[in-house]
Amino acid sequence: MRKITDQKFDEERALYGSNDILVQNCSFDGPADGESAFKECRDTSVEHCFFNLRYPFWHDHGLKISDSEMTQLCRAALWYSDHIEISGSKLHGIKALRECSDVTMTDCSVISPEFGWSVHRISMKDTTAESEYFMMRSTDIHFENVTMKGKYSFQYIENAVFENCRFDTKDAFWHAKNVVVRNSEVKGEYLAWYCENVTFENCRIIGTQPLCYCKGLKLENCEMIDTDLAFERSDVDAVITTPVLSIKNPLSGHIRVPAAGEIIRDIDGADGVVEITAK
Repeated sequence: MRKITDQKFDEERALYGSNDILVQNCSFDGPADGESAFKECRDTSVEHCFFNLRYPFWHDHGLKISDSEMTQLCRAALWYSDHIEISGSKLHGIKALRECSDVTMTDCSVISPEFGWSVHRISMKDTTAESEYFMMRSTDIHFENVTMKGKYSFQYIENAVFENCRFDTKDAFWHAKNVVVRNSEVKGEYLAWYCENVTFENCRIIGTQPLCYCKGLKLENCEMIDTDLAFERSDVDAVITTPVLSIKNPLSGHIRVPAAGEIIRDIDGADGVVEITAK
């Protein structure tokens, strides 16, 4: 493995097409304002580096990034790449990860609108994120101990498991399919409309008008806080451990809840059973 240490690069395609390299303590910044520093590289390790230029990791295969920083000016940092490991790093430019596969992220900070679009087979652990349209249209996702704040997250995702996470995000999980959210808190308006085969286990759900127009929806031992007009036109089986403000027109299934401030049935076919369990 060829080592490159303690250098500064600002030219276009500075390390284009390199194979089997270790880059340490380098800076990708400067007046030449060059793009695509690592484009078309293979088997690349990057440690303790600083990135302030656009598009550094496109079409890369076999990439390890650790203890590095990508600034706000480092736009669209990782696209069309695969077999990626990122640890202890900051990804702070817009569209930082897109059209990638086989990605592992640990102990990272993400501040990146439109992060993670069309990513396949990604695991994320012990990471914080701020984003809009986070992880849209991605598949085969496993998150553990991830804290995320933003809007429009996890839309159109498929085949995902989220464990011990905290999400503060409106319009999350719209059109999501085959998802399990476990031991987590999900806060935000209009949660998971139009989703299919989504399960919440031992979760706290906070916010108005959650879980409407859903198919195959399940809630197991979940708290629902400040939730009104829940389950509108949904097929749902739910065991809820806290009172809800109101439930509106569940189409089918069985909802068990200690108390409901209001149960609204004002359309034909709203035949879901609501069972009040408190004595």
